[in-house]
Amino acid sequence: MSEDNAQNAQIEQAVKKPEKLGVKNWVIIWVAGLAGQLAWNIENQWFNTFVYAKIAPDPSIITWMVAVSAIISTFSTFLSGTGSDRAGRRRPFIAVGYVLWGVFTIVFGLTEFLPNSNIVAAATMVVVADAVMSFFGSVGNDAGFNPWTTDITNAGNRGSLGAAISVQPVLATIIGSLGGGFIIQSLGYIWFFVIMGVFVIGVGIYCAFTIKEGASLKPAVDPKGFWHQFGQAFNFKLLLKNKLLLVVLCVFAMFFISFNIYFPHILNFFIYTYSYDEGMAGVLLGAGLVAAIPLTILAGKFINRQKFGAVVSAAVLMNMVGLAVMTLTQFSSNNRAALTATIIIATFFVGGGYMVFYQALMIWCKNLYPEEQRGQLEGVRLLFYVCVPMVFGPVIANPVIKAFGQPVTLYYDGVGIGGHSPSVELFYVALAIAALTFIPLFFAHRLQKKVEAGE
Repeated sequence: MSEDNAQNAQIEQAVKKPEKLGVKNWVIIWVAGLAGQLAWNIENQWFNTFVYAKIAPDPSIITWMVAVSAIISTFSTFLSGTGSDRAGRRRPFIAVGYVLWGVFTIVFGLTEFLPNSNIVAAATMVVVADAVMSFFGSVGNDAGFNPWTTDITNAGNRGSLGAAISVQPVLATIIGSLGGGFIIQSLGYIWFFVIMGVFVIGVGIYCAFTIKEGASLKPAVDPKGFWHQFGQAFNFKLLLKNKLLLVVLCVFAMFFISFNIYFPHILNFFIYTYSYDEGMAGVLLGAGLVAAIPLTILAGKFINRQKFGAVVSAAVLMNMVGLAVMTLTQFSSNNRAALTATIIIATFFVGGGYMVFYQALMIWCKNLYPEEQRGQLEGVRLLFYVCVPMVFGPVIANPVIKAFGQPVTLYYDGVGIGGHSPSVELFYVALAIAALTFIPLFFAHRLQKKVEAGE
C-alpha cells in the first residue's frame, strides 16, 4: 500500500470511529485556548492602538512590531516544538509558556511609562517588549497547546474541535474588544495589560496541574541530536514529499497576507478615521462576529466529512464580500447610523469568512501531519500562517496608509506628532490579494481528490 493510501485509510478509519474527548479535556481546550486567543487578541489589536495612543500615529511602528513578533514567534515554535517532540511532553511547555506570556504582557504595558521624547527609542522598546512576549506565547500556545490538541484527537472528531477553536478567536475579539475598550477608558492601558497578564499566568498554573498528555504521544528523538532534528523542519525537500500539505500551507499564507493588510489597523481605522472611541470600536468589531458564530457549527459538519475544498472556497468568498462592503463606508461616513450598520455587516462577512477558513485549514493541516512531527510542523504552519503573512501584509499596508490615509496630529504630553490614520484603500488591496487565494486552493483541491482516489 502506498504512503498516500495508508494515510487515507487511517483517516477513513478515524472518521468512522471518532473518540470522545471527555469533559476534562474540553474544559482545558476552552480555558487554555480562549486565554491564548485573548492574549493574541491584545497583541494583534490593542498593542496597535497603544502605539497610536502612547507613541506616535505612525503605521511604520506597527509594521515593525508585527513583523518582528511574527518572526520571533515562528522561530520560538520551531525551537520549542522540536523540544516538545523530543521530550514527548506538552504540559511543561504549555505551563511555563503561558506563565511567562502573562508576565511579559504586563511588561509590555509598562512601556507606557518610558519617556517619549525620543520616538525612535520608545518605538524600539515597544517592538522588543512585544517580541519577547510573543516568544513565550508561542512556547505555550503554538508549540505546546496546539500540538496537544492534535495529540488527543483524530480525523473523526477534529471538526468539532476545529469549530470550538475557530470560535475562540472571535470570542476573544469580542471579550478583548469590549472589555479592553471599557477598561482602557476607565483605568488606562496599563491596567488592561495587568488584568489580562494575571489571567494568562493563572491559566498557565492551572494547566500545570490538569493537563494529561495524549495517549499517542511518544518521544521522537533524532539520534543525530537536537539541532539536527530542529533543522529537519527547514528541510523543504521533506515537505515537498507531502505536496498536499505544502499546497494547503500556501493557501494559508495567501489568505493571511490579505488578512494582515487590514486587521492590525482595523481598530485604528474605526477610532482615528471615523472617530469612534475604544469601547464603540470594540462593539463594531464584535457585533458582526457574534452573528457569524453559527457558521462555524455548520462548517464543522462538512469538515468532518472532509469537504475541505468547498468549505474553504465558501469562506474566502464570504471574506471578500465583507472586504467589499467595508469599502462602502466611505460613502456613508456622513450618516452615523448608516456608517455603523455598514461596518457591522462588513464585520459579519469578514469575520465569518475568517472563522470558517481558519477552522477548515487548521483541521486540513492537522490531518496531514506525521505523528512524530506534530510539534515541529506547528512551526512549519506558523511560517506560512504567521511569519510570511505578518511580514508581507503590514509591509504592503504601510505605504498604502501613508499614501492614502487621512493626515492626523496626536498630542503626547502637549507635543503634537503628525501621522496618518488607515483608509478604505487597505480593504481594496486586501480584496485583491484575497482573490489570489483561489490559485493554490485549486491545486490543493485537485491533490486532495487524488489522495482520496488512492493515486
